[in-house]
Amino acid sequence: MKRFKYASETACPYTCMGAIRNGGVATRLSIFLMGLGNIVHGQALKGILFLLVEAAYIFFMVTSGFYNLSMLVSLGSVPQEEVWNEELQVYLYTQGDQSILLLLYGVATILLTVLMFWVWRGTLKSAYQAECLKREGKHVNSFADDIRSLFDENIHRLLMTPPMVFITALTILPLIFMICMAFTNYSKIGDHLVLFDWVGLENFAALFDSNSVLGSTFWSVLVWTLVWAFFATFSNYICGMILAIVINRKDTRAKGFWRFCFVLSCAVPMFVSLLIMRTMLQPDGAVNVLLRNLGIIAQDASLPFFTDPTWARVTVIVINLWVGVPSTLLQLTGVLKNIPADLYEAATVDGANAVQTFFRITLPYMLYVTTPYLIATFTGNVNNFNVIYLLSGGDPITDLSSTAGSTDLLVTWLYKLTIDKQYYNVGAVVGILTFIILAIGALITYRNSKSYKEERGF
Repeated sequence: MKRFKYASETACPYTCMGAIRNGGVATRLSIFLMGLGNIVHGQALKGILFLLVEAAYIFFMVTSGFYNLSMLVSLGSVPQEEVWNEELQVYLYTQGDQSILLLLYGVATILLTVLMFWVWRGTLKSAYQAECLKREGKHVNSFADDIRSLFDENIHRLLMTPPMVFITALTILPLIFMICMAFTNYSKIGDHLVLFDWVGLENFAALFDSNSVLGSTFWSVLVWTLVWAFFATFSNYICGMILAIVINRKDTRAKGFWRFCFVLSCAVPMFVSLLIMRTMLQPDGAVNVLLRNLGIIAQDASLPFFTDPTWARVTVIVINLWVGVPSTLLQLTGVLKNIPADLYEAATVDGANAVQTFFRITLPYMLYVTTPYLIATFTGNVNNFNVIYLLSGGDPITDLSSTAGSTDLLVTWLYKLTIDKQYYNVGAVVGILTFIILAIGALITYRNSKSYKEERGF
């Protein structure tokens, strides 16, 4: 049975520059008429499909694309107007430009053009490949051969195309759209919700200006976010480590029971636990009522769990232990069980005590294995929306002119800026800065850790 040679099995590289420099007339004309080279060299159906794709793109650009790109520069200038209709005796509204749609359509057109360029490269390489194979007297794949190859050596293209389409449409496009929004005045300030303009780096300058209300709020929220992420990460890690070590001791009985007791909180949805805690810690909640009945606090007093800034910050860190320690306990239990027992035996023979064994064997091994986990946990705590929003709501608010409370993180402040205040441009800037801070911090930390430098150290 004859076996056809597919494109990936040929040794000759087929590139766009090779097609332009060494290709024949039909291949070079494929630069302008996609698929012409395939049609001439025996791949008619494939070439016709390429030609139809080009025709569809040209039709789109002529009917909408060029308009979208032209309006992307100005984001519209015609406002909606109210016109009195004498016949109907009502006010009618003329449809003006909507900057938000113009921005979205413009970004989508650019992405579509980039995709079309990638398709154009593929068609040019395909035409050059067909020309080379025909010139060498080799078999040129038919359309049926190309379809069969998608279920064989080119199956990766078949499987990866749908995910890439969805990632582009649902992730890349919204991300670029949000980044572009940071350079506009799209906000409720000045009623720039229908028509808005490009303002360059003004939003970034306003956010970095510590003398303004917005700038001072940003820096205070940023500092508290980093403090919260540090304590929320390492308090959970240290407490989880202590529990894991104590439970995994040889002398500890009923290890499974103790793990079950601590991990039981994971069975309750996080938002349920947080809302219950929030209710219990209110001024007239169960905790304050119990303390009054026991005579620990006065009958007319209550502990300011969420009304005092310092108390509120300590409270959210402590309650986060209830949420985070169980998962850390499970992670570190698995790590402890994988530490070679002969290391402990050798340390015992050498006369090392428990403290020396912990700092020389247990802790280095755990940090080596769990450094990526710590980085991911720190990143997650910076964006820990649930704990802060459900527990304290960002309160208390001590400055009425500020848009953030004492326990607001960057992510909860971003939510308030966009949903409550409709300052979408400032929210986009906060989102970009959060990403930059986390990305740079995570990369630098990981690349300088032993987990990266000494991948096979243990």
